[in-house]
Amino acid sequence: MKAAVFHRPGNIQVDTVDDPRIEDQRDIILKVTSTAICGSDLHILSGAVPQAANLVMGHEFMGIVEETGMGVSKLKKGDRVVVPFPIACGECFFCRHASPVNCENSNPEKYGPGGNMMDEKGGGLFGYTDLYGGYAGGQAEYVRVPYADVGPRVVPDNMTDEQVLFLTDIFPTGWAAIDWAQMKGGEVVAIFGSGPVGLMAQKAAWLNGASRVFAIDPLQYRLNKAKLVNNVETINPHDTDPVEAIRAATGGRGADICVDAVGFEPERSFMDKVKATVNFEKGSMEVIENCFKAVRRNGKVSIVGVYGSPYDNFPVHRMFDKGISIFQGQAPVHNYIDQLISLVTEGKVILDDIISHTLPLTEAPQAYHIFDKKEDDCVKVVLKP
Repeated sequence: MKAAVFHRPGNIQVDTVDDPRIEDQRDIILKVTSTAICGSDLHILSGAVPQAANLVMGHEFMGIVEETGMGVSKLKKGDRVVVPFPIACGECFFCRHASPVNCENSNPEKYGPGGNMMDEKGGGLFGYTDLYGGYAGGQAEYVRVPYADVGPRVVPDNMTDEQVLFLTDIFPTGWAAIDWAQMKGGEVVAIFGSGPVGLMAQKAAWLNGASRVFAIDPLQYRLNKAKLVNNVETINPHDTDPVEAIRAATGGRGADICVDAVGFEPERSFMDKVKATVNFEKGSMEVIENCFKAVRRNGKVSIVGVYGSPYDNFPVHRMFDKGISIFQGQAPVHNYIDQLISLVTEGKVILDDIISHTLPLTEAPQAYHIFDKKEDDCVKVVLKP
């Protein structure tokens, strides 16, 4: 079969690889009909998240069940499903306590309680390095899906792939950022980053009763997209200090909720890069710092951007003095996906309006290039095997 394969930093190629096969009676083989490139895939491409061996990429995918293991009871050949990006067994301590991203059984080689940079990681993820199980991803014609009675969800035949594809990751991730903040209604929400996850967090903020939603991003074309599809107020940090703008709009207090939907690779200055090199840091915590500054006292900050290293001068003093509540981590997609499918099927939210490019899988290297380099006003790429 054809698949988008990571070979080394900066190099992803479409290769012919072995077809996946049933390895456990709880597996299914899925014929992929649509897949997408995620911003976190770019961390592998850049080498910021290390991967030594070749790896089939992709954790946002859906398709048709082609084959089922003998232990699968909830799915059958021909079912059309979306697949959460975390791999969860459904039976361990964490799965039973509504924390599927911390599954004890899906990442046997690298799992542990420490959460270190290079070992003792969480549960397995599709197409996201050997640190998270080394599973082949879904940017391919076919993919093996373990624990198939736990993760995949059947989707309505009358919905297009594009309408439901983002239930795999970015909409649940944006939803988690808002859900963790326990909105009551009427809050001012500031979302740093208007990439795919930031756009989804904006949608989630409105659905949960925000009174105002601010989108902060240094790329004007992404702010234009946010304004168009989500009717938010936009702030370009090249034009306006976002912290001061948010405070000015909230009587000097700051936003009730701030969301970091950027992670450790924001747009950075030369000196910030020098500092990171000297301190052996990956990327920057600039966006976290801005969230802590822009949120009001006793406010809430949700971090759904990816971070992969410790940081010098972490602003614990600001967290303490302001009494900030912080929520962070990978989204527990399994906990949300059924509710979110209903929101989509009932027409309460539109997800496919963020798609800027649809390309065949054979053009995956070019798709990665334009997404990574932010060319051609690229917001979100869908690949078709």
